[in-house]
Amino acid sequence: MNYLLDTHTLIWFLNGDSAMSANARKLIEHKNAKNFVSIVSIWEIAIKISLGKLNIHVPMEQLPVQINNNGFELLPVAFEDTIMISKLPFHHRDPFDRLLIVQSITNNLSLISKDPQFSQYGIKTLW
Repeated sequence: MNYLLDTHTLIWFLNGDSAMSANARKLIEHKNAKNFVSIVSIWEIAIKISLGKLNIHVPMEQLPVQINNNGFELLPVAFEDTIMISKLPFHHRDPFDRLLIVQSITNNLSLISKDPQFSQYGIKTLW
């Protein structure tokens, strides 16, 4: 069970937010789950914090520690991802989400997300 956490999923998980579904939390916490956090999500969080559009319970400087403490692996953007994104249909226009979609495809990961638009790309989404 290999999962990629959407940005909101990561934030809600770390914040203990009730907006996160019980099923999503159960999947992430399963003993056999291998959870990935994209560097794209970290970038998105940093940008939204700097714009004043996001507050998280964990200081940005502590995010790597929280990711590590929860057993999550950081997923870099590969050159292959950039090639695929240049060919990805525009069902979804958000650049961060488009990169997550591509990473889900290129790394064969199920995406844990509440976003219904991801299913238009034929990737496995769970919530």
